[in-house]
Amino acid sequence: MTEEKIDLKTVKHVAALARIEMSEAELEQYGTQLNAILGYVDKLQELDTSNVAPMAHVTATATPMREDHRKEGLGERVLSNAPQREERFFKVPQVIE
Repeated sequence: MTEEKIDLKTVKHVAALARIEMSEAELEQYGTQLNAILGYVDKLQELDTSNVAPMAHVTATATPMREDHRKEGLGERVLSNAPQREERFFKVPQVIE
C-alpha cells in the first residue's frame, strides 16, 4: 500500500472550501481516490522527460491558417449617416478638457 498524502482532515477541509456536504463514507472514498491520483502522478514523475520538448498542447499539430483577402471598406456609406463629419472623419464633441 502506498503512503497516504491526503488525510481525512484535508479532504474535509477541501469539501468545506467547496461548500460540499459529504458523509464520512464519501470523505473516505474521495480521500482514497485522491491518494490514488497523487500516486499516479508520482509514478509519472519517475519518467525521464529530458529528451521531450515542452508542448502547449497534447498534439503537435499547427494551427490552420487561412489566406487573407483584402476587401473594400465601408468608406462613404458609414460617413453618410454621421451627424457631423470633417473630411473623411467623424466629428465628435471634445471629451478631454
